[in-house]
Amino acid sequence: MSELRRQLEQGAAKLSLNLSIEQLDKLMDFLDLLQKWNKVYNLTSVRDPQEMMSLHMLDSLAAVPALRRHVAELSKPAGKRVMQLDVGSGGGLPGVVFAVCCPEVDIHCVDTVGKKAAFLQQSAVALKLPNLKGIHARVETLHGPYDIVSCRAFASLVDFTTWSRAAIAADGIWFAMKGKHPQDEIDALGNNVHVFHVEPLNVPGLDAERCIVWAKPVADTL
Repeated sequence: MSELRRQLEQGAAKLSLNLSIEQLDKLMDFLDLLQKWNKVYNLTSVRDPQEMMSLHMLDSLAAVPALRRHVAELSKPAGKRVMQLDVGSGGGLPGVVFAVCCPEVDIHCVDTVGKKAAFLQQSAVALKLPNLKGIHARVETLHGPYDIVSCRAFASLVDFTTWSRAAIAADGIWFAMKGKHPQDEIDALGNNVHVFHVEPLNVPGLDAERCIVWAKPVADTL
């Protein structure tokens, strides 16, 4: 077993993710894809595979338990799937990781850079992920309704929620992955966004602050 595979399995175990062998294989295959495409398309500034594992893969995996918990709480009619929009997906972090770990969720990853959207589409085909779709567009042009709108280190909370407002369902939630508790960004939000929880994350093997900002749209009462 390679050291990277061992690190992935140990990290998943620490997060109590209970991933199947197939899911672990797909995550390793995704890491290979990311390394290969990164040489030509500059998908991420991180080049070292070891750093990709700790700074990208495990960092994204750390948010999966929270995502799964929310998805389990959603009440959906029979046959209707949970729809998620991941904004500014870039090299597929966390969008592709979420798609591997949450096959019950249809995840659309949007990016303004065509080569990144193409990589996301190629990842969906290569990894056999029918629940993953790459979209080349500006998020402001998309309309949902999406049950979940997520991002990872994408933009300020004000910009993220403003730009994706037309995409989120009336009863949907925003799921923003951040570093340190972004109190200044939260304070800058208007009355039409309600932050109802800031959840700290522990990334296996990474000594850095991480959190998820949970928010929901507030209907205009005027």
